[in-house]
Amino acid sequence: MALEIRKTVIVALLLIALHLSGPLGISAAFAEDPLHIGSRRELMIDGHLIDSMSESLRIQLHKPVRRNVALVTDAPWEGNACLYSSLFHDGERFRMYYTAGQYVNQEGRIELPHGRHLCYAESVDGIHFTRPNLNLVEFGGSKANNIVLQRGNLAGVAIDPAHTTVLMDANPKCPPDARYKAIVRSAAKGVVGLHVLKSADGLHFKPLTDKLIITDGYFDSENLAFWDSVRGEYRAYYRDFYQGLPGSGIRGIKTATSDDFIHWTKGEWLEYPGAQDVHLYTNQVAPYARAPHIFLGFPMRYIDRGWVHSTGQLPGLEERRARTNASPRYGSVVTDSLLMTSRDGRTFKRWDEAILRPGPARRDSWTYGDNLISWGMLPTKSDLPESPDELSIYAIEGYWRGESQKFRRYSFRVDGFASVRAPFAGGEFVTQPISFDGGQLQINYSTSAAGSVRVEIQDVQGKPMAGYGLADCFEIFGDEIERSVTWKSGASVKQLAGTPLRLRFVLQDADLFAFRFR
Repeated sequence: MALEIRKTVIVALLLIALHLSGPLGISAAFAEDPLHIGSRRELMIDGHLIDSMSESLRIQLHKPVRRNVALVTDAPWEGNACLYSSLFHDGERFRMYYTAGQYVNQEGRIELPHGRHLCYAESVDGIHFTRPNLNLVEFGGSKANNIVLQRGNLAGVAIDPAHTTVLMDANPKCPPDARYKAIVRSAAKGVVGLHVLKSADGLHFKPLTDKLIITDGYFDSENLAFWDSVRGEYRAYYRDFYQGLPGSGIRGIKTATSDDFIHWTKGEWLEYPGAQDVHLYTNQVAPYARAPHIFLGFPMRYIDRGWVHSTGQLPGLEERRARTNASPRYGSVVTDSLLMTSRDGRTFKRWDEAILRPGPARRDSWTYGDNLISWGMLPTKSDLPESPDELSIYAIEGYWRGESQKFRRYSFRVDGFASVRAPFAGGEFVTQPISFDGGQLQINYSTSAAGSVRVEIQDVQGKPMAGYGLADCFEIFGDEIERSVTWKSGASVKQLAGTPLRLRFVLQDADLFAFRFR
């Protein structure tokens, strides 16, 4: 009897050991169902799909390329304080909405002589924007301007255009008269909360409801919301403070959900495992169009070291000192922008390395508000001949200074926010068990002339499947957004659809940005 008990215990311990075995052990195959990715595109932005990876490989953050100035805010009703903006693709044009104002330093006070407005611009290519005359709001005795909203009452609702975000509602059940929405901070004295406006054309707005839709925040930022097509709900992101009251606490981000855009759940703080605890001035979160189950955010990071030695070495010293007379932080704060990504809408992987640094320029840089990225990413043409489209974002230059500021365009490679990068010495990674739909495996990749990518399909135990081994895979080199992986046997992956398996990627001097089955 004792011998039988010992045998039973040994078998149980062996099973536990197998369950806890290394990344290529059989535990994952039997302990959990494989992750079904269907035909969706998976970006290599985190380790979500990776079960094991060579030490030589790393997940590499990529920074956008600096491009042209898309818009200069030099109209009389605009100025050097056009902080928050939102952009989206609407049919044959690109729309841009931005807050407008002019900061003037008057003997230790920052004044806005012509107030705040919400303005509109549009573009046919996402590269250069123009300002149409809308004839909606009077400024300086004329309506010949591009102003959409001004501070005051709109059908009984007190609105603050300085904290306004406009979106095109992607909910297929959205009524036509509410296709465009504006999220606006309340301007009523003693009232803290967000209103929502609706519009059929994106220019003429009125309240969707006279009630505040969200009240558990401070909202002195760009507060936004959108339709989450994967989860079938609206998702909002907005400013609040933690570890202290507004002005003394840390600027943070909350999220909430809604079925109707009017009634929202109580906000929850975003979480950033492993990232530093810093002020995040904005969030700029949105589903990535080519992989909408993944959210991308481009928050502006707010850093205040006080007035230290290096502060006095930054550009624009005279103006910086003048702003300090109004508030010390107006001279000492510097800002840059980060990338963060999420698969559930609340927990984000956030890189502490900036994707937009203030840069070496001695003008229009290193100022509180510079490098704030607009909400919205647009597909734009490359300036290289016969090259794939790019993705453009827009960021502020020259905030606080002069009588205008710039919206600078930057471009990313499609899917190119991060990659699994291999050095020339090479390396490999293996996915956790997955299943898929489709008949082709496509990758977004880049290699050097001497580099390569090869793919092996394995069963869940890590054994190469017949005809899909590494030696069977045609070597891939080049630089393409979509390239089908093929094997010498000519076998299609369609016959493996729905089968639990692993992918083994072997890379040399290469980047893998994304893959999908289709």
